[in-house]
Amino acid sequence: MKYYVSLKHINQLILIVISAFPLCGFSQYTDLINSNRPGLSVSAYALGSNVLQAEFGVGLEQQDHSRLATESNILGADLSLRYGLFFETLEINYEGTFDHQNKTYLNTGVEVTNSDFSKNRLGLKYLIFDPFKNPENNKPDLYSWRANNKFRFKNLIPAISVYVGANFVLGDNPYYRGEDIVSPRVMVATQSSLTSRLVLTTNFAYDRIRTPFPERSYIISLSHALRNPKWSVFVENQGINSERYSDVLLRSGVAHLIGDNMQVDLNFGASFKNTPSRIFGAMGMSYRLDMHKDKLKAIEDQNAGKNGGRINRNSMLKKTKKQNKDSGAEDIDLGPTKKQLRKARKMDKKNQGEIDF
Repeated sequence: MKYYVSLKHINQLILIVISAFPLCGFSQYTDLINSNRPGLSVSAYALGSNVLQAEFGVGLEQQDHSRLATESNILGADLSLRYGLFFETLEINYEGTFDHQNKTYLNTGVEVTNSDFSKNRLGLKYLIFDPFKNPENNKPDLYSWRANNKFRFKNLIPAISVYVGANFVLGDNPYYRGEDIVSPRVMVATQSSLTSRLVLTTNFAYDRIRTPFPERSYIISLSHALRNPKWSVFVENQGINSERYSDVLLRSGVAHLIGDNMQVDLNFGASFKNTPSRIFGAMGMSYRLDMHKDKLKAIEDQNAGKNGGRINRNSMLKKTKKQNKDSGAEDIDLGPTKKQLRKARKMDKKNQGEIDF
């Protein structure tokens, strides 16, 4: 079955996404690096404006195809470049994977070598809904550790972002023979913080639109921060459905935070079928150049209702003596002052020197 989507429909989708930008103006920036590695799932959250991040990895893969009687060894390198644009919730992302494959046909002994990009795409991601937008609804309980760390059903409500991009096939790519140079890609990403340590991320993508082999895929990823918050583990399930290639993959791994702006990781995985069977592993790192600056906001435009009430224009002016006399501590009888006591003693001595007839 073939699916065709006109450029008019793609342009309409992009217009809808861009028109939604002013409706969602909440912050995305975090003090610690926010990497999509070590899995393949994409976070729903953006980096924050003026933040540049590189995510790089190298991996090895063994593929054996029982029906075609082939064996393949693949050495690959992948790179993701992310940059936070004008809005805190808007991000541009380039993703590229270059593979060098040595394939052997077992029946004939013929060896074939392929080298090219198996992934080469550019897109925009924008957050359209954030359940943590209003901090009043997510205040911590200062009296209960359990209340702050237990599972709550409202934690299932995810942050949601949309992605619009394109794949690029340059030259005679052996992995995508006969495809157009450009093919659209759309995706929806969700992210739920189930507990303070457990995060669920899902991606649903429709890829290579308007090509002979359009592709639908999903990724479900569960990550868990350990007692030492610099370490985290994850498990991920990926499903791919296309006339060219369909599979279900399982991967897992670990990530370590070296500093606020650097992370290293290790992951491995396998497929559930033998056409082909796949076993793979990779290691990588992520690094962030943090050039983010918070925008100053005029005091008249701030939401003073969350900080003790409205601030009036004359609130910081010095009170007059009359105002001080009728307000504050002066309204409370705290007893005589030292000056009043000295004056009282002097009057007592004067009265003692007089003779009352």
